[in-house]
Amino acid sequence: MSLIDRELILDTKHVAKHLSDTLHSSQLLQKEGSAHVFNDEATIFIVTQAIIEKGEFMGFLRGHERYGLYFDEPIGYRVSVDGSKIPLYYAEMKVKGNKYHVIPRTKPSR
Repeated sequence: MSLIDRELILDTKHVAKHLSDTLHSSQLLQKEGSAHVFNDEATIFIVTQAIIEKGEFMGFLRGHERYGLYFDEPIGYRVSVDGSKIPLYYAEMKVKGNKYHVIPRTKPSR
């Protein structure tokens, strides 16, 4: 049995900002001073499946259902404008209607 028992569709408009060396992640880095990115595109799908199978429902926050999961290995990193990187072990899935996207994070949203 999975945590989410309905069909979901990846909201592709959010993917590029969570992959390194894309225009969207570069813009986010310049605007916010940091960006949270996955190791690669394949990691997005691995993380999604893991959250669906064994993630924790975190509640509703700012208009989205949120599900999260900690991983044993880094799934991505937080990169800063100065080039420093912090490994990320947590991911959150945001669901609105039947669309979702995943975000690598340092900890659950509050």
